[in-house]
Amino acid sequence: MEWLVLLIVLGVVGGGAMLISRRHARQREDAARAELESQLSTSKRAAEEDVTKFGEELQRLDSDVAGHPLDEAMQQDYQRALDAYDDAKMSLDAVKQPDEIRHVTEILEDGRYAIACVKARVAGEPLPAKRPPCFFNPAHGPSSQDVEWAPPGGAARKIPACPADAERVLAGADPYIRTVQVGAQRVPYWEGGQAYAPWAQGYYSNWRGSDMLSGVLIGSFLFGGMGNVFGGIGEGIGGIGEGIGGMFEGIGDGIGEIGEGIGGMFDGFGD
Repeated sequence: MEWLVLLIVLGVVGGGAMLISRRHARQREDAARAELESQLSTSKRAAEEDVTKFGEELQRLDSDVAGHPLDEAMQQDYQRALDAYDDAKMSLDAVKQPDEIRHVTEILEDGRYAIACVKARVAGEPLPAKRPPCFFNPAHGPSSQDVEWAPPGGAARKIPACPADAERVLAGADPYIRTVQVGAQRVPYWEGGQAYAPWAQGYYSNWRGSDMLSGVLIGSFLFGGMGNVFGGIGEGIGGIGEGIGGMFEGIGDGIGEIGEGIGGMFDGFGD
C-alpha cells in the first residue's frame, strides 16, 4: 500500500509539473507574440508615414520639372524616384516581421537621392554628393555636410545634416527633428526604443562603417539595435531580469500548486 501511494504521489508530481511547465511556456509565448505584434505595428506606422511623405514629394517634383525638357539622365533619375515609390509601397505591404521594415526605408533612402538629383539637374547645379541621410530626420534626404551638435545634456558630435538643418544648427537654432509616438507623447526617433531600430537602420544601412558616421551617437543605435541610445542597455538588462524572475515565479507557483494537490490527496487518505 505504501509503494502504491508513493507511485501515485510521483505520478501526480510529474504530471502536474509537466502541465504547469507547458502552461507557463504558453504564457511566455503569448507575451512574446504580443510584443512582436506591437513592435511591428509601431515600426510599420513610422514607415507608412514616410512612404506617404515621399509620395507628396513626388507630387511637388512634378511641378518642379513641368516645362523643363527632360534629357536622358534626368528621365532616368525621375524614373528611379517613381520606381522607388512603387517598390516602397509593395515592400511595406509585404512586411510580416519588424526587421523587414528596413527594406522599406532602404528603398526610400535611394529614392530621395534620385529626387535630389532631378532637382539639381533642373536647376543646372552639380549633382549632390552621395552622403548619409540627414540624421535629424532621414526624410529630409541626403545630408550636405557634418555639423557639431549635442542633444540636451549630451556631448557634441559631428552629425550629418541636410542643408536646411545644417543652416539652423550653425545659426544656433534647433534642427527639425523627426519624432515618433511613444505612449502618449512624441519623442526624437533615437529615443523611441527597439521598435524603431529597423526603421532607422534601413536609412543608414548603406553607410554602415562609413567614416561619415564614425563617432556619431547613432552608430551603436543604428547598427547595434539600441533603443533610447544609452537607455536601451538598461532596458535590455531589466527585461532579462524580469524574464528570470518570471521563470522562478512560475516554478514557485507550480510547486505550490503541486503541493496543494498532494496535501489534498493525503487529506483524503486521512479521511
